[in-house]
Amino acid sequence: MSANESSTPIDTTSSLYNEDLAPTAESQRTWGTWDIAALWVGMSVCITTYFLASGMIEQGMSWWQAGITVLLGNVIVLVPMVLNAVPGTKYGIPFPVLLRSSFGTKGANIPAIMRGIVACGWFGIQTWVGGSAIYTLFFSLIGKTPEPVALPVIGISFGQLFCFFLFWVMNVAIIVKGMGWIKWLEKLSAPFLIVGGLVLLWWAWSKAGTQAIFANKGTLQGWQFWKVFIPNLTAVVGYWATLSLNIPDFSRYAKSQKSQILGQTIGLPSTMTLFALIGILVTAATVTLYGEAIWDPVALFARFDRGVAVVIALVGLTIATLSTNIAANVVSPANDIANLLPRKISFKMGGVIAAVIGAFILPWKLIESTQGYIFTWMIGYSALLGPIAGIMIADFFVRRRQVLDVQALYDPAGIYSYRGGFNLLALAVFFLAALPNVPGFINAATGKAIFPGFFDTIYLFAWFIGFFLAAGLYVVAMKAMHGRAPEAS
Repeated sequence: MSANESSTPIDTTSSLYNEDLAPTAESQRTWGTWDIAALWVGMSVCITTYFLASGMIEQGMSWWQAGITVLLGNVIVLVPMVLNAVPGTKYGIPFPVLLRSSFGTKGANIPAIMRGIVACGWFGIQTWVGGSAIYTLFFSLIGKTPEPVALPVIGISFGQLFCFFLFWVMNVAIIVKGMGWIKWLEKLSAPFLIVGGLVLLWWAWSKAGTQAIFANKGTLQGWQFWKVFIPNLTAVVGYWATLSLNIPDFSRYAKSQKSQILGQTIGLPSTMTLFALIGILVTAATVTLYGEAIWDPVALFARFDRGVAVVIALVGLTIATLSTNIAANVVSPANDIANLLPRKISFKMGGVIAAVIGAFILPWKLIESTQGYIFTWMIGYSALLGPIAGIMIADFFVRRRQVLDVQALYDPAGIYSYRGGFNLLALAVFFLAALPNVPGFINAATGKAIFPGFFDTIYLFAWFIGFFLAAGLYVVAMKAMHGRAPEAS
């Protein structure tokens, strides 16, 4: 009997079942080490990575301080990433199905939709970035400087809105093609994206010189450094806190545990740090070249002279954004939305619904500043996703000792139905673990000291507090109320 089989066959007529959510067959497990590493190259080499890293320079970090922050954050998040990938590879199940073991067959929809909403937000941000690249490319080619007139309420010009939806259509076209095209896109784009990033670094080096790039020693020392380092470290962890939850959506296609572990270990920290360093060093060069730190590469490309260079740069930027957006921000919400009504919503329909939601959240407003991008957006959602990751890992590795009844995951009346389909203990633990970060989030979102400063300090560690608090509370509460899990006995 293979790893993803149960002694009892799965009821394919169950309300919890559809072909997209079913365990992968052996014939579908075709992703080797390079495929998974390429996936991470495609997702890491993108403009939002550049934003995150170059924003640290804008906040006063030196190039090496920012580089270490990115590397450390990615090494930390690699741990839950690899751990949550294990059940996906072992049983061939996607993220929302895995959630059923800890939150219940119906309760799983709550954390799944939370993760899905965050992905919709990221989808909108990445689509806005890609659309901005197309917009800038057009005006660079005709030799004019865009002077956008903002539309009421929306806040951007008609031209910007048109390019946003043009790039949106490109994304939706890939969604409709399915997972096979997503794998193909990642493998094709990975080498191109690495070379493109290195070319951008070479440009900065040739224009500003080695001394100018590495001369940035930062302005932060002592406690001032730690006040910037801690939230940025949390933001780096939070950046991939999303994928650390739904990594089973990809690892279910892995050939083996070795493939997913090596692929992620090779692909994530190295690529993310390399491209972040490119953003860091290029941003440092802009201080010398333009007298200010330009942390948005689209704005930087807009200052290039017309010609082949700007076309290549912006085409590469568009491909990078498309590659990241499809893999990181479509697969998860597509499965999460499908999990709401498995018999009626397919993966493709779920992806299109997610794309529509991402378009209507006005994503350009989320990244208007580094304050909003890092402190409100990334740290804010990490406060929600940290507890979910803690519960998932504690449930699979501690409570169930890596043993699941796959058939029961698709059974509305099985052992994972708990009470009426909800594990109320897991939901209570989630809210308790997220609660300490709420006052700090409100302060950050409003820009006002509504709650005492003590909560701001807690908020800086949002993901870490949520993760460890939820994992500990879940293990204790479940053991006290239910004893050992049946699968582990």
